Amino acid sequence: MRYTFAAIAALALAGPAAAEIGITLGIGAADSLSTARYTCGDGAPFDVTYVNSGANSLAILPVDGEERIFVNVISGSGARYVSGGHVWWTKGDGAMLESTFEESTRDCTSAEGAAQ
Repeated sequence: MRYTFAAIAALALAGPAAAEIGITLGIGAADSLSTARYTCGDGAPFDVTYVNSGANSLAILPVDGEERIFVNVISGSGARYVSGGHVWWTKGDGAMLESTFEESTRDCTSAEGAAQ
């Protein structure tokens, strides 16, 4: 009896750890999906995927080794996306990743813009 309870408890704890969450957005003819490559300082280049679907505008980019989903919010100039304590700003070929957690900013450049 004691072994059965221990096995059930172990399975109950392991189940949620193996779960994955996914998000699906339908992309219609009027919607767009694009990718841009950026470099911040002397760091490795990384890709940002932009999703524009109706009223939803998202940017998906790596932060600290994990893909993060940023949501577009009102900006006076350029585009501003927010994910938790991180802010991704873009204007023209320039971009900036700001972390309110670490109170730091990284200036970035679009690889497409740097080549022109």
